[in-house]
Amino acid sequence: MRLTDELDESADPVVVGPVDVVTTPLADALDSEAFTPRLLHLISNALVWRESRLLRSAFNLGTNDWRVISAISIRPGATSTEISEFVAMNKAIVSKSVNTLIARELIVPADGKRGSRHLYLTGAGADMHDRMKPISMQGQEIVLGDLNPDEISQLNHLLVRLLQRTPDLSPTQSAPVDSDD
Repeated sequence: MRLTDELDESADPVVVGPVDVVTTPLADALDSEAFTPRLLHLISNALVWRESRLLRSAFNLGTNDWRVISAISIRPGATSTEISEFVAMNKAIVSKSVNTLIARELIVPADGKRGSRHLYLTGAGADMHDRMKPISMQGQEIVLGDLNPDEISQLNHLLVRLLQRTPDLSPTQSAPVDSDD
């Protein structure tokens, strides 16, 4: 099979040995309309992209910054580590947002070493929370708009049950990989 580098027209083509090329969907491929992780991912991405664009445009802050502000509004005095666990975000991303929010004087750290300092909203931070919250709530309203209150309650109950299973998604050892090597 002959492959060429589309980015560099002057490059010599790459030739690989005989290859079987599959041109039709596999019989046992996932059903993309019934694969729950894909559906959850698509909904989550749509919410995050919408929210991030609107927050950046209105406040020059992003979804990660909003999540930190929101977490501190729920848990005043939380540390970066606690926020990271609460919102299930990478500690480095939380740290970057914390530094941004401190620089913008939206949050303040109590005395202590980095990572273990207790964080609090300032008055400006509380005001920013109140200004950002409707954007997030509107996303929820869009997603739930076609559901009645009983369906929303049932959905939230099911999602909480699913969240209780997330520790099972962190394998303690590597999963075996089939290999012909």
